[in-house]
Parts: sequence; C-alpha cells; structure tokens
Amino acid sequence: MKKRLFFIPVIMAGVLAFGWVVMTLWNWLVPGIFHWSKINYLQALGLFVLSRILFGGFNFRGAGYRKPPFGNPKFKEKFMDMSDEEKRAFKEQWRQRCGK
Repeated sequence: MKKRLFFIPVIMAGVLAFGWVVMTLWNWLVPGIFHWSKINYLQALGLFVLSRILFGGFNFRGAGYRKPPFGNPKFKEKFMDMSDEEKRAFKEQWRQRCGK
C-alpha cells in the first residue's frame, strides 16, 4: 500500500513533466518550421494524452502485458528440442492462426 501511495505522485509528476516537454518542443519547433501558432500547457497535456491514445496506448507494462513468446529463451530451447514433424505442425498451427 505504501508503494502505491509513493507512485501516485511520481506518476503525476511524470505526466506534468511530459506535458511541459511537449509544450516546449512544440513552441520551439513547430512555429518556426510550419508557421503554426504556439500552444499553452493545457493544450500540450491534451496533445500528449491524444498521442498516447493514438500511438502508444496507456499500457505501462502493467497487468495484462505479455512478452512475445519467441523472445523467451525457454521457448527457443523448447522449439530447438522439437522434432522436424513437431516443428512443421507448430508452424502450420501458427499459419492458421495468423491467416497466412
């Protein structure tokens, strides 16, 4: 419980800092390159949230995150120990799942 109480202000500080970084970079680059107007801090926070929704999501490697199995050393070892027939069956199963 203490860890959660510690991380709440840290996360909020991170979001506020990213908002400031977005605002600073926008106001430094965009008006000079594209001749668009400068933005304020709240607009920068909104832009940050919008970009996270469109491009990154809000999954910060928390619950529900799964690594791809092919990067796991145990998976590689298991795959290397398969016979040729088992490898073919495994590859065919993945082709059916992926539609290729």
